[in-house]
Amino acid sequence: MSRTVRLALVQMSCTDSRDANVDKAVERIEQAAADGAQIVCLQELFTGPYPCQAEDHAMFSWAESIPGPTTDRLAELAGRLGVVIVASMFEKRSAGLYHNTAVVLDADGSMAGIYRKMHIPDDPLYYEKFYFTPGDLGFRVIETRFAKLGVGVCWDQWYPEAARLFALAGAEILLYPTAIGWIDEEKAEFGEGQHSAWETMMRSHAIANGMWVGAPNRVGHEGPLQFWGASFIAGPNGQLAARGDHEAEQIVTADCDLDLLDVVRTHWPFLRDRRIDAYGGLTERFLDQPALQGRASLQGRAAR
Repeated sequence: MSRTVRLALVQMSCTDSRDANVDKAVERIEQAAADGAQIVCLQELFTGPYPCQAEDHAMFSWAESIPGPTTDRLAELAGRLGVVIVASMFEKRSAGLYHNTAVVLDADGSMAGIYRKMHIPDDPLYYEKFYFTPGDLGFRVIETRFAKLGVGVCWDQWYPEAARLFALAGAEILLYPTAIGWIDEEKAEFGEGQHSAWETMMRSHAIANGMWVGAPNRVGHEGPLQFWGASFIAGPNGQLAARGDHEAEQIVTADCDLDLLDVVRTHWPFLRDRRIDAYGGLTERFLDQPALQGRASLQGRAAR
C-alpha cells in the first residue's frame, strides 16, 4: 500500500496580539484538517511579530515555557483533529535562557519531540544572537503517527550538513518553519535573487537527500521588512509540488508519497556513493592548504 501523507503549510501575517495570532493559527489548522491534512506546519515564531529587528529587552516578554499555554492549546487541537502540528516558538527555558524552538505535537495530542534552532544568524534586522541560545539537541528525527520528521528552523535551511544529518537519521519529510523577507530599500535590486537562492537551497536538499521538503514562511510588512511568503513543498526529486504567492495568507498543501523516497534514492544513489572515509575535513572550521595536504598524506599512508 502506498504511504501518502497530506502536508499543509500555514502562511500568515502576524500582529502585536498573541491571542489573535494563536486564534488565527488554530483556525488555519482546522481548515487544513478539514481539507484532509495530516501534518500541519506553522511558520517561524508564529505567536507574534518577528522579535529580532532590534536588540530590545522588551521583546523577551514574547517568550513562553514549553510546555506552556500555547503548546497546551495546540496539543488539545492536535488530539481533537487527529493531526500532527509543528509549531515554532520563542522558548523561555529558564531565567535568562531562551531558544528558538520547534515543537512537534503528535496526532494524539502528545508531545512527540522538540528541536532547538542550531544556527543562529546575526544580520541587519535579524539580530537573533541577542535573543537565542544555539540549540543543544542536535539534528534528531521526530517520529509521528504519519511520518518521520526532520525539523530545522529558518537559518538552518542554508546548511547542507544539517539536511544530510536529518536524512541519515531517517527523516522522510524535512520541515523548515521560516521568517524571511525583503528589506524595503534592497528589494528592487536584490529581491528576486534572494528569493530564488532561498528556494533553490532547500530544493537542493530534497534532491541531494531524496526526501520531501516543506518551508512555511510568513507574509506581510513588519517595519522595514516585507516577509515574502512563497511557502512551498518540494518532492524528493526537487520538483515543486505546491507554492504560495508573495503576499496572500494561504494554506499550501500537497500529498507527499513517502514511497518515492526509495524510488528516487535507488535511481539517484547519492547516499550509496558517499565517500564517508574522506569527509573528515567537514568537522574543521576551515582547511588551509598545508593542513589539507597533511590530511591527504595521512590518509594515503593509512590506505597503504
